[in-house]
Amino acid sequence: MKIDILTLFPDMFNNVFEESIIKRAQELKKVEINIINFREYTIDPHNKVDDTPYGGGAGMVLTCQPIFDCVNSIRTNDSVVILLTPDGEVYKQKKAYQLAEKKHLIIICGHYEGFDERIRSICDLEISIGDYVLTGGEIAAMVLVDSITRLLPGVITEDSHINDSFNDNLLDYPTYTKPRIYNGMEVPEVLLSGDHKKIAEYRYQESLKKTKERRPDLLEK
Repeated sequence: MKIDILTLFPDMFNNVFEESIIKRAQELKKVEINIINFREYTIDPHNKVDDTPYGGGAGMVLTCQPIFDCVNSIRTNDSVVILLTPDGEVYKQKKAYQLAEKKHLIIICGHYEGFDERIRSICDLEISIGDYVLTGGEIAAMVLVDSITRLLPGVITEDSHINDSFNDNLLDYPTYTKPRIYNGMEVPEVLLSGDHKKIAEYRYQESLKKTKERRPDLLEK
């Protein structure tokens, strides 16, 4: 997979993708991540990429030309262009799985007061990572890249993500490790039984219980 991230602040990504699983995925050639400063595509003599909004109002608005030219220069028939915006589709694990099947993602990070509405016309998908406002789309882009990269074949074991929270609209079951007893708290006996059928049923029931208590809205789906 190839992921191109369009941003005005490329330094924000320094070191983020050079640790842990994402670093390993790049070393294994499972993913190629490119950070592109779309200011380099502006034709404005002063290198501007934003301007005041028509009709008045606070803040500056990203202009069409740099983003259009940048996207058009890297887009192929395999590309999916994603605009990160608070009014996009709320990001879920199911969407992460869908995007992990694509060959090329182009992620546009907004900034300032917003972007010219016409930029939506070159995008295939609009995504929000939650009902709150960030300074820009860079942190949201990191979230997408992390959640997608770990799902790519060969990056982590399949069992590791099949049993993740939000699969089947359930939160993950509780897990334990050694020692068996710590500060008087014991590991549930069933996990020591060696009976895989009973363990699977216990974990399912615990997932169901946790979801009912903490995220009953997931069960409604």
